[in-house]
Amino acid sequence: MNSYLDHYIDGAWVKSEGGRRHAVIDPSTEQPVTEITLGTAADADKAVAAARRAFESWSRTSVDERQAVLQRIMAEYKARIPDLAKAISQEMGAPIGLATMAQAPTGLGHFAATAKALAAFQFEETIGKARVVHEPLGVVAMITPWNWPLNQICAKVAPALAAGDTMVLKPSEEAPGCAAILAEIMHAAGVPAGVFNLVQGDGPGVGAALSAHKDVDMVSFTGSTRAGILIAQAAAATVKRVHQELGGKAANLVLEGADLAAVLPPTVAGVLANSGQSCIAPTRLLVHDSQVADATAFVKAMMEQTRVGDPAEMGQQIGPVVNKAQFDKIQELIQSAIDEGATLVTGGPGRPDGRNAGYYIQPTLFADVTPEMRIAQEETFGPVATITRYADQDEAIRIANDTPYGLSATISGDPAAAAEVAGRLRAGLVTINSWSPDLGAPFGGYKQSGNGRENGRYGLADFMEVKTVVGLHG
Repeated sequence: MNSYLDHYIDGAWVKSEGGRRHAVIDPSTEQPVTEITLGTAADADKAVAAARRAFESWSRTSVDERQAVLQRIMAEYKARIPDLAKAISQEMGAPIGLATMAQAPTGLGHFAATAKALAAFQFEETIGKARVVHEPLGVVAMITPWNWPLNQICAKVAPALAAGDTMVLKPSEEAPGCAAILAEIMHAAGVPAGVFNLVQGDGPGVGAALSAHKDVDMVSFTGSTRAGILIAQAAAATVKRVHQELGGKAANLVLEGADLAAVLPPTVAGVLANSGQSCIAPTRLLVHDSQVADATAFVKAMMEQTRVGDPAEMGQQIGPVVNKAQFDKIQELIQSAIDEGATLVTGGPGRPDGRNAGYYIQPTLFADVTPEMRIAQEETFGPVATITRYADQDEAIRIANDTPYGLSATISGDPAAAAEVAGRLRAGLVTINSWSPDLGAPFGGYKQSGNGRENGRYGLADFMEVKTVVGLHG
């Protein structure tokens, strides 16, 4: 079993003050694979104090000094990709091929994109008689999820470092191993003591303490809308900045007359990749009346050709979902769609044939789904797609926007026609004939999908304060 029982605080691995042992379950075997210590408010206090002390010197470093640290981190990170991928695969179930080729490298991609953004960032400008400057913000608490763990961790750590901030990271207790390895990377790269701190724990024990902490200047959270609301409420008393990337329920608007064989594979892939555990998975296919039958047959074939298998094996299979709670939630939503009158095209309740253990979900497709059904409104976070028909483009856009979320939306069809539709979709990210974001471009949501932006120049700016200085010029 992998063991990460200490926290990383002020440049050293330290014992928890009053924490308790926690076993992380391998979702493919339902057996323990990693152990950590769930931290306490006392651990959070110690980490915040270390970050506050380190801010005095780190915030005054030059851009060149921060760039040098980012470059050293990237060199150490590259050497640890196999270790990072293995931890992710074992703890949250991503197939080792996906973990090696996508999950682990996305973290490195954020450091590279941030270094590029930092090199081009304009820290000062003159407006009238004023000088406007971007400055380090302070101590940032980071609370991150399990589904793309290094992606979301590094999307916060990299810009915070580049901005001159110090930080306390609380990763998900479902996928903590890669965060512990990242702390080892930071240490090996010579990140000064107290600049980066890691406290393992759960939301009630550590997340709540960080969110309400008077010496935390900003909390950056990625996760569910429900948890995001609690964090914002906890942060309100100290009027700290709250930066959130929350849930999603992305539509895949298939334009009338689209070449289905050309445009559906790269967009429906987003429903299957990572076993559907992506906040931008375009699960709601909206299809014109004239193409519903053909689209249903095409997606059915894609689902049935998708192999579900052991994440430890190299290959193109999808693995299990992360834990029993997620498995049960997905099963409930599948059953709700059946009960509410949707047509089950393929897949459905229960594990795939031959699987009597592990949190494996059958790739599932529903047709005749209407917008008010739970399966069309609630974030499923599994390899489950739905097809909803529309009569004209205005109706399709209304259905696409008919959700509390606005993180992303996908358009499948002619790019020129899609460009005219993109502006009418209420989402922070619109992808055309694809589903992935660009790590150099801003990422974040409308509505209950959050506030603030990550990635590139916009992400860097969100981890800074803006100061106006008047009187320097006559």
